Amino acid sequence: MKIRYLAVSGIMLSLIVFLYPGFSLALSDEEIQMLQSILEGKTTGEKIAFWAERFVGTPYDQDPQGEYVTRGAIAADDRMDCMYLTFRAVELALSRTPGEAAQIALDKRFHSQGILKDGKVANYEDRFEYGEDMIQSGKWGREVSPEVGRMIRIQGSRGQQFLKILPAAEIKKGIGRLRTGDLIFFIKAPEKRVVEEEVGHIGIVKIEGNGAHKNYYLIHAGGTKIKGGVVTKVRLKDYFAKMQFIGVKVTRFD
Repeated sequence: MKIRYLAVSGIMLSLIVFLYPGFSLALSDEEIQMLQSILEGKTTGEKIAFWAERFVGTPYDQDPQGEYVTRGAIAADDRMDCMYLTFRAVELALSRTPGEAAQIALDKRFHSQGILKDGKVANYEDRFEYGEDMIQSGKWGREVSPEVGRMIRIQGSRGQQFLKILPAAEIKKGIGRLRTGDLIFFIKAPEKRVVEEEVGHIGIVKIEGNGAHKNYYLIHAGGTKIKGGVVTKVRLKDYFAKMQFIGVKVTRFD
């Protein structure tokens, strides 16, 4: 009965989000605090995946620069794009209280340090706008791409002559080396870049099951700024099979 209830609840939730785009899945600080307490003892990767999955069903953020930036907010959980989902899942995973998550956000989202003024972030112009800058900063986990498969060089952007990536064929072969909570940065082919961006999308890995029965999932904000979308959980192999990206980079919080 419980399985049936959860399945029906998931269907109803998806229907509500579709029919009522303004419907909010955001949690109160009290609810966040309760869940953070329950997660004590879990690995960082497990916590990251938990928070990412908690936001499944959240509508896609169609604000061109991100609603959290426009509002000067740290928490803007009503709508999410792929970068904000990654921000939020990691910040909540690394913290023990909502207040601590906010302090972590002021460090991790910025090249330098975020500044609060009158309750709002005053310097979002210093935020990470490119996924590749998140990787290079070291703030978003240790890069483990070479541990997953054989790297190749491709053309870089914004003054970087080249970058090393896991080509699509290698990440498909190396999927078994991924861990729950890994961040996957999907790399665009040079000819498909619009504003010199190397990273075109970000998602979070969740592994379910054990041994030969492991299932690998990607939790990501699937959509575009024009058409919208939703935070979703899909089989990683299926996503790899259909993706338009040339390869990936992977980071991990050990």
